[in-house]
Amino acid sequence: MKHAEPDEILTILARDARTTPETIATLTGRPVEDVRAAIADYEQRDIIKKYKTVIDWDKAGAERVFAFIDVKVVPARDKGFDGVADRLSRFPEVHSVWLISGGSDLRIVVEANDMREIGRFVAAKLSTIEGISGTDTHFLLRKYKEDEITYTEVEDDRRLVVAP
Repeated sequence: MKHAEPDEILTILARDARTTPETIATLTGRPVEDVRAAIADYEQRDIIKKYKTVIDWDKAGAERVFAFIDVKVVPARDKGFDGVADRLSRFPEVHSVWLISGGSDLRIVVEANDMREIGRFVAAKLSTIEGISGTDTHFLLRKYKEDEITYTEVEDDRRLVVAP
């Protein structure tokens, strides 16, 4: 079965949410009013979920700690993993919840001010949820690339050129 290619408008907005309808019209060769109508339709149908700014918090001087927590779940009758996933999604500390393959069932991304806060989240909130049978926490140490954005800066090569 062949999958449909995503609309060019969505692809452009996924790369840069600030791209104007006029620019998108120029890039796609579509009339600007058609682009505006398509965007409004995507928003109304909840295809476009949110417009987001990506911030390098390290450069902004803000301390943030992220953890990836793999969660083992005992699936609930008639709900499977959805009940636990929905409950996890409601915590403000939780950025993402994914159903994954492998040794765990769900992976969540949690943000806090320090490691102790994440420890408290796991102990006081996560471990109390019915259906969770185990967790495995991994802390983010350094971000190199995320959502097609590179976070590391290329350093100038300061070595002397040696010519024969």
